[in-house]
Parts: sequence; structure tokens; C-alpha cells
Amino acid sequence: MFPEQEPIYVYTHQLRSRYGETDQMGYVYYGRYLEYFEEARTEMIRSLGLPYAELEKKGVMLPVIHTEVDYKAPIFYDELMSIEVLLFEIPKVRLETYYRVYTDRKEAFHVQGKVELCFMKEDTRKPCRAPTNFTDGLKKVMKA
Repeated sequence: MFPEQEPIYVYTHQLRSRYGETDQMGYVYYGRYLEYFEEARTEMIRSLGLPYAELEKKGVMLPVIHTEVDYKAPIFYDELMSIEVLLFEIPKVRLETYYRVYTDRKEAFHVQGKVELCFMKEDTRKPCRAPTNFTDGLKKVMKA
């Protein structure tokens, strides 16, 4: 699932699982992880100096075109999660994001995933190149 290279950028977002997100077994419901990925990805984009709302104001959308999730171990109610968002390349038209979810309870990750998105012009609904302020923001944090 993950490329055989070092990531160019890693962003970590922390989030605590809530009671309403768990199933009868007390595990975080499997469908919630894509929501967690979205929240972490949105904050990662913000960390690059371009809040997602700014992308939308400029007429650029980022629809999801592919997802993969691999579940290794459950996360329980009220656990603090560290969600890593990893980028392995500067996006052109597609933004490929990879994820690992950890807690303090376990050394290895609980969940890993991949979400592919496509930069798209809102008015034409056609793919477009990643905005330069997005790629410039990424290049700036890569140098730091």
C-alpha cells in the first residue's frame, strides 16, 4: 500500500475517539476511519498555509477517487489517536495521501490507509493541476 521510499512530508494530527463512534464491541466503527483521515488531511492542508476553504473559494475541489483501509487492531472509546498523513510526492493532478493511526497502547499502527483525490475545477468539473500555492507550501515545509 505504501511506496518503497521515504515520505517527503509527514503531518501528525491528534484526535480522541468519542463514544458515539464506537460499535457494540466498544471498538471504533470501521467506517469512521475515513472520517478521521479526512480531518487529518484537512489539517495537513491547512499546515501548508492553504486552508481547504481557500481552495474552494478559488474554485478548486478535491473529490476522493480511491480509498484503501487496512485494519490491524481495534481502537477503543476515549483513546487518543495520532493520525499520520504521509505524502510521497508533490501532486500534479492527483493528491495521494497515506495514513497510519497509532495510540499509546500499541507500538505498531492500528490502521493504515490510502486516499487518492483529484484536483478539479468547480465550474467545469474537470481535473486540473494542483494550485501553485499548495505545491509551494509543500515545497516550503520540505525545506524546513
